Amino acid sequence: MSDRIVEFDIAVIGAGIAGLTSAQSLRSLGQTVVVLEKSRGVGGRVATRRLYDTQADFGAPFLDPRGMLSQQLVQVLSRAGLVVPWTDTVYQIEPPPDQVGLSGQSLPPQTTSENRSLTIKSGMNPAATLSAPYYVAPTGINAVGKFLARHLEIWRSRRVQTVTPTDQGYWHLELEAIADSGDAAVPLAVQAKAVVMAIPAPQAVMLLESGESGLPRPFLDRLKAVEFDPCISVMAGYPASKQRELVQAEYRGRSLVFPPSSPLRGLFWQSSKGLGATQPVFVLHSSAHFAEQHLDAMDLETVGRELCDWAGEAVLPWFKDPEWIQVHRWRYAFCRRPLTQPLLTATTPLPMVCAGDWCGDRQLETALQSGLAAAEWVSDRLGGGPMPPLASLWEAIAQEK
Repeated sequence: MSDRIVEFDIAVIGAGIAGLTSAQSLRSLGQTVVVLEKSRGVGGRVATRRLYDTQADFGAPFLDPRGMLSQQLVQVLSRAGLVVPWTDTVYQIEPPPDQVGLSGQSLPPQTTSENRSLTIKSGMNPAATLSAPYYVAPTGINAVGKFLARHLEIWRSRRVQTVTPTDQGYWHLELEAIADSGDAAVPLAVQAKAVVMAIPAPQAVMLLESGESGLPRPFLDRLKAVEFDPCISVMAGYPASKQRELVQAEYRGRSLVFPPSSPLRGLFWQSSKGLGATQPVFVLHSSAHFAEQHLDAMDLETVGRELCDWAGEAVLPWFKDPEWIQVHRWRYAFCRRPLTQPLLTATTPLPMVCAGDWCGDRQLETALQSGLAAAEWVSDRLGGGPMPPLASLWEAIAQEK
């Protein structure tokens, strides 16, 4: 492993939507930027897993373009053929689960588990209908992260261990190469004039308090005030015959949400996102309360099957019997107590900005706004030029070879 130190103008920690947005904006101004990401992939919770000759979006299930920036991004991605409309309705499953069919109404006494699946043609209660649809990427939602990462210098499987200032006016970042990075030439350290911290606030707190960052106590206290809810995500595959059943019955439940008292938060029909799927795949997201109870469980498969059992009671009986499952735990899935401004900044001892989708309450839109605001703030500190509009930047990325 290399012991050299590489210098950049800006180091961005985290290759989620906010981090990639900041990095691309600063790169467009001619700044030298490195993105440091502890995972092998990019996109953060815009995540896809390839498994059993199929795929599953086990983080964000779709793009929800409810703001100007997210609408512009979806337009660029649509023209590039990366995303398509999926559904414009989220359906609500009403409690109690042992008495509720897909219509959200109490089942008659003679309705049994065997004929309950026939209710898939019934109407379901729409929880929300948008004027514009939700969008998905047929090749996997991580196509969005890959698009935003184009042409950036990204060091994957690099965990930042400490961030400390130097007397020469640089942040010094000590790195750890994750065991499976496969790169024997990973530098042990990076130095940068400014740092963009684009990771969940609790992770930023742990990192900044692990060394001597010299950051003001009020800055760290504001980071500590941000709180997240966890989530356990289950990817489940079912027999091919069930896919035909869903298609023939014109099943509309592509996106289901559940009441707060339920162990489930949402259920998404993954295999409806692209053409030609032969096996039904569903992704289940747990409630925060359920995740808190099981977050440190050693046997995650048992936890995942418990969620499948509950989905079988609430929606379709055969959800209880997946052919395969994979389970992922998200410790920082949904921000419960966000920051009330687009970013958090400090100039002492050196320029540092924290950004992310936890800087507001609209996940994708907030991440884009926060990432752009972070880039503008850093550019001002380093004497850079005016920031180009994100829409034109994305168009340039799409056309750049």
